[in-house]
Amino acid sequence: MKLFLSAGEPSGDLHGSNLIHSILAKQPDARIAALGGDLMRGAGAELLYPLANLAVMGLKNVVRELPTFFHIGNLAERHIRTHKPDAVVLIDYPGFHLELAKRIRDYGVPTYFFVPPQIWAWRQGRVRTVRKCFTSVLTALPFEDEWYRARGVTTHYIGHPYFDELAAQRLDPGFLAHEQAKPGTRVAILPGSRNGEVAANARMMLDAARKVHAARPDTRFLVAAFNARQAAAVRAMLPAGLPVEVHVGRTPEVIELAQACVAVSGSVSLELMYRAKPTVVVYRVGWVAAGLLAQVIKAKYMSLVNLLSDQELYPEFSGGRDFSDGIAGHVLGWLNDPARKAAVVEKLVALRARAAVPGACERAAAFLLNAAEQSHARRAA
Repeated sequence: MKLFLSAGEPSGDLHGSNLIHSILAKQPDARIAALGGDLMRGAGAELLYPLANLAVMGLKNVVRELPTFFHIGNLAERHIRTHKPDAVVLIDYPGFHLELAKRIRDYGVPTYFFVPPQIWAWRQGRVRTVRKCFTSVLTALPFEDEWYRARGVTTHYIGHPYFDELAAQRLDPGFLAHEQAKPGTRVAILPGSRNGEVAANARMMLDAARKVHAARPDTRFLVAAFNARQAAAVRAMLPAGLPVEVHVGRTPEVIELAQACVAVSGSVSLELMYRAKPTVVVYRVGWVAAGLLAQVIKAKYMSLVNLLSDQELYPEFSGGRDFSDGIAGHVLGWLNDPARKAAVVEKLVALRARAAVPGACERAAAFLLNAAEQSHARRAA
């Protein structure tokens, strides 16, 4: 049995690797080719191109990389046309994957979205491409499943694969003990996994930290950087005298240690919910982008946690302005009022019990292997 998987971001590489582990556990002789990253390669895929290392944001960056994206698209299309896999599985990354799905539509290969893009939040017209070009969407969130079905898309609800990763996480007890032995109240800063997110948000987040520290000199700040390059970028922004530590590869531990968090909007909000951490969610963009987004965004909230709970458990700030005052105000509110913080934690714990159900990758693997087996049998007949 042959499968083709594609992921274009670090989070997609993570979900893809967990899916590959689940597939190979059920069918060890499955042959998997992929666009992705080191995690998918390590899980057992033949990596055709490290697409997950190319994650970009912002119109200028996308335009600059267009020749590379065309090359990768041609590579993927040629592989699918030549090898005719029994299933193609595309993981989020809508700009690239929706175009790829159009290009392979007539090859007769069943095509699935795993962790589908959040087109219910913006650019909803893309659902027409999903309806025409995808065999089924493996939906991650209950309201998402309802949204796609209402628009004529075939779906199979599996839950969010991020909860598989969280259930399997093992924190470093030595690191936790070392940090807990230090005095002070800990606040986590999570500036995102993309270079553009860090560039757009980190300075504002650090400015909010400076304002928190001015009001609460006992606070210290732990920054969770995705890689060494981003860690260096954050260190270059640090205000003088602010007690900040920047750590790479310690996101779970940094979240666990924090009394409150400030995070760029993304799937990390599910991890913050899982660990029941009061959090301010931010997403700063340029003024032009902010104006465009205001016209096209349809979702009630930006954070997945707020969408799941249908209320603003996590205060949100997005757009082109400096939101450091608002961010600092919410963090100080939790630090200074234990009852206010406890009320948020209680709601997060209840939401976690309802929504954070692991097993999505195993359910997805079972569905895909069954579908691929049927596809393989039809071709052999």
